[in-house]
Amino acid sequence: MSATVETLEGLERRVTLNLNPAEIEAEVGKRLQRLSKNAKMDGFRPGKAPMKMVAMRYGGEVHSDVLGDALQSRFIEVIQANKIDVAGYPSFAPGAEAGAYTATFEVFPEINVGDVSQIQVNRPVVEVTDTDVDRTLEVLRRQRLHYHVADRPSQSGDRVHIDYVGKIDGEPFEGGEAKDFPVVLGEGRTLPDFEAALTGMSAGENKIFDVAFPDDYFAKELAGKTASFEATVKSVHEPHMPEVDDEFAKTLGIHEGGVAELREEIADNLSREAKRRIQSKVKEQIVEGMLAITPFDVPKGLIAIERQRMLERAISDMKARGMKEQDIHLTDEIFETQAKRRVALSLLLSHFAEQNSITAGDDQVRALVDEFAKSYENPAEVVAWYYQDKSRLGEAKAMVIEDNVVNLILERAQVTDEPTTLEQLMGKA
Repeated sequence: MSATVETLEGLERRVTLNLNPAEIEAEVGKRLQRLSKNAKMDGFRPGKAPMKMVAMRYGGEVHSDVLGDALQSRFIEVIQANKIDVAGYPSFAPGAEAGAYTATFEVFPEINVGDVSQIQVNRPVVEVTDTDVDRTLEVLRRQRLHYHVADRPSQSGDRVHIDYVGKIDGEPFEGGEAKDFPVVLGEGRTLPDFEAALTGMSAGENKIFDVAFPDDYFAKELAGKTASFEATVKSVHEPHMPEVDDEFAKTLGIHEGGVAELREEIADNLSREAKRRIQSKVKEQIVEGMLAITPFDVPKGLIAIERQRMLERAISDMKARGMKEQDIHLTDEIFETQAKRRVALSLLLSHFAEQNSITAGDDQVRALVDEFAKSYENPAEVVAWYYQDKSRLGEAKAMVIEDNVVNLILERAQVTDEPTTLEQLMGKA
């Protein structure tokens, strides 16, 4: 059936839906009749309550259901007949005449992608070097740092265990006393004056020294004050890192090939990470460029749906971290900007992909899943996990399509390759 589509503000549209009140009441009667056959009401056996009582108890709910179903059905007829592309959900309201209702909704925007050849992209070019591998090995060694007892005065890098008591104006203060307290000298986890006083002390040595708390110290009751500490060093431990040898390689899961195989695996991992970072940076520039050259209205309803999804994910994440639901005070409004951007990008990329017949090949999806799986101990299990669930596989397909969109635009955009070190790419330089 046809209907007049009113254009409201922006993407909003409105149509009038005419229903036959007699048909609605007839359907209500049919449903109440079916319901009465099993209805349980006090004083009556199931299905034996008078229809009048059944109608009084359930009539309002049944009428609401029937009306809702009729409006949905008629709305679908109208939008299909008028070939309307609805975004989100309609809002129904009574019209001016009996049996008339209005449906207010949004349509998807018309998207006319600008000239992608105007998009400028700075693409990092990185080569993983032996120095990068050495740097990673050093990190792995530090992660396996252990301490040995040292029979000498303490120095930077050592871990000392101390008993101490602190006083201000001759009186102990909260948190100013500890037994067998470990301090790694040079880490900066305690005040500089405190670490400096402990440096050069040997096991069994006792010292009294002053420590000035800074004015911006986190414990306000101590800020700006000077405390007198008496500390006794109980032991001094010097740091030891494992040598990079075949035994070290085994601790990292390399049981054949030794150090050479370990270095090769590290280089491969760094190359994969560099590739992901480069793709991410390039994609970010391309999508920002596409948004800049392609202005369009974003359906408010879709933004609201995305805001709610983001809120639910945030709350779920907070709960997983141990927060109680009653302590979480979030509203979806805080996600407005991010949700609008996500919806806009989704619409824009989907439109460009459809316009250019860009799809995801099965081999591309499998290659992407395999790439994900390489980072895990049992890649085959990860691959199976993806292919056991259509929604997870659908997410992988969507990522492939986005990558294909980016690659096509990359061929048309103004790309400047920038030689970059791995540290610069990782944001560490």
